[in-house]
Amino acid sequence: MNEVVKKLTELKKTIATMESCSGGAIVNAITNIPGSSEVLKFSAVTYANEYKIKMGVDEKLIQKYSVYSIKVAKDMSLKISKFADSNYGIGITGKINKPDPYNKNGKDNEIFISIYDNDNAKYITFKLIAMSADREKNKEYIVEEIAKKILAILG
Repeated sequence: MNEVVKKLTELKKTIATMESCSGGAIVNAITNIPGSSEVLKFSAVTYANEYKIKMGVDEKLIQKYSVYSIKVAKDMSLKISKFADSNYGIGITGKINKPDPYNKNGKDNEIFISIYDNDNAKYITFKLIAMSADREKNKEYIVEEIAKKILAILG
């Protein structure tokens, strides 16, 4: 994330996150970098559906596609970007090798990610498959993959 924070700072761009299964790993990685306060606008960890909805995620999308879907990740990235008035919003939802008794849909190892580019009204979406039984290693993997995507977007 060093390069991400550096590039965002150079470009005078900001970012916000709404994370679920990653439990704040992205915002933690960002805030570990000196100067991150210049680029980070806001972050929310929304494990429960009700808090995704309170943050503006469309309840009908959750009901129709499941909380574990790219559609919900897209809405998370859009809503957090708009809420924080940031240039970029990141939305992450999925399961990291653990069944969810409250949301039984979806595979237990899929992570859905969306980066919303507010300046260009464009989504960059992708799905990751949990690579390890170790939750912390999976979070590191998610952070690395998101950093690569953001750097590609920023040029």
